[in-house]
Amino acid sequence: MGLMFITSKTAPGDADSGALRFADGEDGVVFDNTYNEYQFYFVNMHPQNYSNFQFQVNDTDDPGGGFDVSLITSTHFRTYHKEDDSETHLGYSDGHDLAQEAEYQIMANNVDNVADNGCSGVLTIYDPSSITYVKHFISTLQSQHTTTYSQQSFTAGYINDTTAIDEINFKFSGGNIDAGTIYMYGVG
Repeated sequence: MGLMFITSKTAPGDADSGALRFADGEDGVVFDNTYNEYQFYFVNMHPQNYSNFQFQVNDTDDPGGGFDVSLITSTHFRTYHKEDDSETHLGYSDGHDLAQEAEYQIMANNVDNVADNGCSGVLTIYDPSSITYVKHFISTLQSQHTTTYSQQSFTAGYINDTTAIDEINFKFSGGNIDAGTIYMYGVG
């Protein structure tokens, strides 16, 4: 079957764009046992203020909840290259990982809010409806960092919850999503 388009959401660029939420059964969203793998593609996500692009989930025991219950353990590393060629880096970012925390997981840090900047990439979540296993995820995002360098961020880990996951929320840590589209796919 391959990659199957489910739905997309675009930030309206106003006060209502604080987050983009995908919940099973709402607005054409299928986030259940239909697929064993779900992918979210981020295209030109632009923050209102420079900040971190991040996600968190709700399980079926907390429908419509505050995205503040599911524990995440993760790793995060990044590589960057400054525009003026004065600095490069490849390394672990221990301030962006989580250790059994019910916090939002950072996928790209300090994304610049200058008009022509933002971030794009993909997040994959494996078997979110499993009631036996934790939910593994992996993401890679490319962004323009606030200090004028190109940054590639790699995040992976697991949501330590054996209850089915049926909601996911994406947001910037420091204000609204000014622009951008998220495409949701199932992999069959």
